[in-house]
Amino acid sequence: MGYIKGYDPDSLRELVDPSECEARLEEIGDQRSLPSMLERVWLLKVLGRLDDALVLADEAVRQARMAGTRKDLIRARVLHATVLQYRRAHAAADHELATCVAEAEGQGWIPIAAFAHQHRGRNAFEAGDYEQARESFKRTLFLRREAGAADSELEAALLAIETVERHRDPVAVNG
Repeated sequence: MGYIKGYDPDSLRELVDPSECEARLEEIGDQRSLPSMLERVWLLKVLGRLDDALVLADEAVRQARMAGTRKDLIRARVLHATVLQYRRAHAAADHELATCVAEAEGQGWIPIAAFAHQHRGRNAFEAGDYEQARESFKRTLFLRREAGAADSELEAALLAIETVERHRDPVAVNG
């Protein structure tokens, strides 16, 4: 997503320009292709329109299941889980993300596995499960290195690990 300007160092959520996101949402309209639907879900999510995002995420998962590839389905399920995360349904999001991680790793789909681990880590972080968050982010970093990811993707994973460390043991970090 070209709309991500960075990540909040405390919450690890995407930093976006809401007006750019609104303009893109309007531009996409009601396009029915799976990529358009997934982009709309993400835009609705970051704009805080979580009820609309959840309805569309459910629809995108159904469409991916019926007409997409297994990789498409995992991507749709990860995005669905992030909407659950934003709605504070952390246990449901973790369950969905754990199954996505297992399938992607089982199939050897390294970039998709890294993507799923990253989001599982963010969900765990928001839920206060810093051990799970740290484990997921470290796995993200390992998989991204293995896949030859860009430096910016590696830096994002390192930032996430540092953030978790800061929250896990604030005395040792600040101390």
